[in-house]
Amino acid sequence: MEKLVVNGKRKLSGEIRVQGSKNSTLPIIAATVMCEGEVVLHNCPELTDVVAAVNILEHLGCKIRKEKDTLIINSSAVSVSEISETLMHEMRSSIVFLGALLARTGNAELSTPGGCEIGVRPIDLHLRALRELGVKIKEENGKLFCTAPNGITGNEISLAFPSVGATENVMLAATLGKGRTILNNAAREPEIKNLADFLNSCGARIFSAGEGRIIIDGVKKLHGCEFTVISDRIVAATYMACAAVTSGEMDILNFPVSHISPVLPIFTSCGCRITADENNLHIRAPKKLRSPGTVRTMPYPGFPTDFQAPAMAMACVADGTAIFIETIFESRYKHVPELKRMGANISVEGAVAVVQGVSKLTSANVYAGDLRGGAALIIASLAAEGETNIYNLKHIDRGYENIEENLARLGAEIKREV
Repeated sequence: MEKLVVNGKRKLSGEIRVQGSKNSTLPIIAATVMCEGEVVLHNCPELTDVVAAVNILEHLGCKIRKEKDTLIINSSAVSVSEISETLMHEMRSSIVFLGALLARTGNAELSTPGGCEIGVRPIDLHLRALRELGVKIKEENGKLFCTAPNGITGNEISLAFPSVGATENVMLAATLGKGRTILNNAAREPEIKNLADFLNSCGARIFSAGEGRIIIDGVKKLHGCEFTVISDRIVAATYMACAAVTSGEMDILNFPVSHISPVLPIFTSCGCRITADENNLHIRAPKKLRSPGTVRTMPYPGFPTDFQAPAMAMACVADGTAIFIETIFESRYKHVPELKRMGANISVEGAVAVVQGVSKLTSANVYAGDLRGGAALIIASLAAEGETNIYNLKHIDRGYENIEENLARLGAEIKREV
């Protein structure tokens, strides 16, 4: 079994360029199913989730070439509207292919998705919204059989919760639908706007994406385009946390700094000094972090649930008490028992975790239970005394590109072993 071996207490310094966004790349890859002609996608990260999405494209009949961080995709020969359970279970966000397939073929047959087990993801929101667009859906033995007998028909839809996945599926399906679709209470994440920008570059007519109310005027077809995926805001924040727990100083380059504005107050509360321009950020950490206080996850532009675990790792070695309130997913504290194995003082009751900072963490054998929990264990191991072994790297590899190599260049003593 592969593991990361980390010898902690090394001060990190240097600069790091941020990889492409996983949460933008995956829905954009799905959207290429709808395009006639060649799509050239730049800044695609080297991740197992991206490999899984490409495997789905190839299964559907697409032709793909890869050149460094660029994917060249031709979907002209798409002839399949079914995705096997094996392919669907490779990644949690695979459900986004539902809207794309319905738009391209009028049919979709797939199972519910896999990926990190961080709680119930409200797929019912996706299905209810698609039904309002004229989609007939039959659920049977864990599979979804979907068809649009009269085509996708525009409608006004209001989501009960601003689900990112449901917003993406509605956008994809409605783009090649008939008439106008208005989506209220839509997700506002930067990745939503990036998907809309891609679709518009291919000939779609989508307005006000990222503002909570999205208007989609259906078009008859989409063409290919050349497009650059935004850089990953959660990865950028993760490297900031690595600097913070090691009393380090780091330049983090090549990402829209405005996208992490919800997490910057956490770092300043902890005593970090931050200077930034539009696309680059410098962080200088104090010798000892202060507690971040109360952290409540919320839909964007609130504090991201994806950064809850990394922020908790910071709080473990900070002076004072921090309170975390997880409002998005009910099973997103899987990292807590592993952090406690390293000496963290954390108590959990329901959606609330109370973290009392300790003077030191110590090495242990720990296991990543999900993607962001795995990142939290890396952060904690960088701050810990001794040699920490981190297992279940398949979760970390879903979202972080060459993380051990990047951290080693910044001064960490970290390596991957079998």
